[in-house]
Order: sequence, then structure tokens, then C-alpha cells
Amino acid sequence: MKYKFLIILFIITSCTSNSVQKANIELYRSSGFALIYDENDYVNKIISRRLNSNEMEIGHNKIKKNSIIRLTNPENNKSLQLKNTKKIDYPGFFNIVITKKIADKLSLDTNMPFVEIEEKIKNQSFVAKKAVTFEEEQQVSNTAPVTEVNIKNISIDKNIKSKKNKKFSIIIGEFYSKKSAQDLVKTLENNYVKKGSLKVKKLSKNKFELLSGPYSSIITLKERYFELNKYGFEDLDIKQNE
Repeated sequence: MKYKFLIILFIITSCTSNSVQKANIELYRSSGFALIYDENDYVNKIISRRLNSNEMEIGHNKIKKNSIIRLTNPENNKSLQLKNTKKIDYPGFFNIVITKKIADKLSLDTNMPFVEIEEKIKNQSFVAKKAVTFEEEQQVSNTAPVTEVNIKNISIDKNIKSKKNKKFSIIIGEFYSKKSAQDLVKTLENNYVKKGSLKVKKLSKNKFELLSGPYSSIITLKERYFELNKYGFEDLDIKQNE
């Protein structure tokens, strides 16, 4: 128990937030796997509410209903911007629930439906009946989230080939000092995780990222994700490795 408290203390004192603050409004930004809606998920109580499979609907467990959300497939930079249909409870491994119609529109790999999520500021020009926009962008925004996923532009043939070699890492946290990150690595490796499974990556002079992975199997990825959840880590992000 004392280790769990120590881990939480590390996170509170050393990590940066994955939300973005602008004009005193805190906006949600994250990346991870989408749960593609299936009616059986509701029947079996995996998720708390229904979606209409025939519509482009989404559900999130933190973002308010009717908030504007932008979803991006980092492999092809295709984006959808639409309103959050409803708040839904779902397993913590997933970051959002979407209908298959959205997955098809974004050309997501249904075996590994990895998406970037960004809450947008609502403006007066946003009309409910025209809430969906679709884009194919050539460059990643300069205001990318802290948990950004960097994907190089590649040809269609290379993109198809690369799907067999996808690797993902779990972002445990971001730290202002390398020592803080390394201290947490020692605590985890001495008591919880296999040695060598964690690594510290330097992002800038005063920003270091602690990662678990990489993993090429979604089964292993989920297992490690839920293990870290048990150790007191919540709201973990997942990034696709270059």
C-alpha cells in the first residue's frame, strides 16, 4: 500500500498534465484505442449506454455531452470533428467509444483502432446539424498535445506494409527531471514490473517521458495497461512508436 501511495506522490509532484489550458478553459487531449461499438457490449454491461450503429456517434467518459471532439487517425491524418453524443462508462484501456461508421470514415485498422482525441472550444458558428467535418491533413498541428503521436507521411504501399509492424508504448508519465523518472523506474522494477520493461525518454531539457514497452501485440499491451492500473496509475495514454 505504501508503494502505491509513493507512486501517486511521484505523479502529483513530478508529472505534467495531458490536458491543455487556454483562456481559463481546460480542454481534454489524449491518444489511445477506440472501442468500436457493438450492441453486445451494452447487453453484456461492458459499456453503460447505447449508441446508434447506423449513425456517426461517439461516447466519452470524461467529456461532457454535446462538447465538440476532434478524432484523428495519425496514420493517414484523416480527421472527424463532431459532438459528443453522450457520456459513457467503458473499460479504462479504451479512450473513447465510436460507431463503425466513424471507424470506416477514418479508415481505422479495426484490429488496432488507434486515434488522437482533442476537445475543441465551441463557437457560435458550430451548427448541430452540420457538426461533422472531414479533413485529410498533410501536417500535424503545431499545437500537438503533450502525449503526441508522431507519424511520418508515407506512401500507400508502405502504409499497408507497416500495419504488420505496429508497435505501441504506454506513457506512464512526464517528468520535469530525469532523476524523478529514474527513481520511479527503480520503485516499479523493485516491486512490480519486470526489469528492463521501462525506459526514460528525453523530450526536451526539462521534460522526460517514462514509457512501458514497446509492444507489438495488443493482448500484451492490454495486460500491461491493466497491471499499471492496479499499481495506482490511471488515465494512461498510449503512443504509436515511429
